[in-house]
Amino acid sequence: MRNAGAMDLSDGQDPSSRVSLFKDLKITKICLEFERQARREGYQFVAGLDEVGRGCLAGPVVAAACILDPAKRFPRGLDDSKKLTPEKREDIAAKLKKACIAYSIGQIEADEIDRINILEATKQAMLQALERLATQADFLLIDALYLKQSPLPQRAIIKGDSISASIAAASVLAKTYRDALMCEHHERYPVYGFDSHKGYAAPIHWKALNEHGPCEIHRMSFQGVAPRQHDEQPSFLI
Repeated sequence: MRNAGAMDLSDGQDPSSRVSLFKDLKITKICLEFERQARREGYQFVAGLDEVGRGCLAGPVVAAACILDPAKRFPRGLDDSKKLTPEKREDIAAKLKKACIAYSIGQIEADEIDRINILEATKQAMLQALERLATQADFLLIDALYLKQSPLPQRAIIKGDSISASIAAASVLAKTYRDALMCEHHERYPVYGFDSHKGYAAPIHWKALNEHGPCEIHRMSFQGVAPRQHDEQPSFLI
């Protein structure tokens, strides 16, 4: 049970307007200090959350939630998934799955992204991941987002995947899951090269869109994807 003075963001207020557990922290590398401070306030199951695929032209947006075990060291080399090689990500993901208290995945598909927009889809993927945790979290550390839909106390951390071990763990788990999924989509739609760019706006992806048009996992609301729009590649994505 948490201490009486612990931070509580469950009333939906903007977290920047509340006293923070982490006010005096100055973190420059991956560590567990955010998690330790939350546990000192009485929280037991601190979950890190992160997403991947938000800027892609195709495929789902995927979020992961991960509760690290405070009695175990996190895998050597853990970092923001974007900073790791595919081989290193796979190695760390396998170790995390064995060592963490719980982890889970949430995903929102392209048609739903088109319906509700990518920001809301990202939040929904995170909420899905939270609901699927075998051990329910009681405090959240989130990479740059605040989930008003969740009643749990939480902290949005800018560049959290570079300084919080729990968020970095979620980043790696989400990235490895989504990369594998996009490789499966490549088997079904080989002309787009999903196995190489994973749905991002790479030149070979634009070339395939221009030649073949979009398939059913493309995000039709994204600029340049729909047939009437991809006469020219948007300059801001070059």
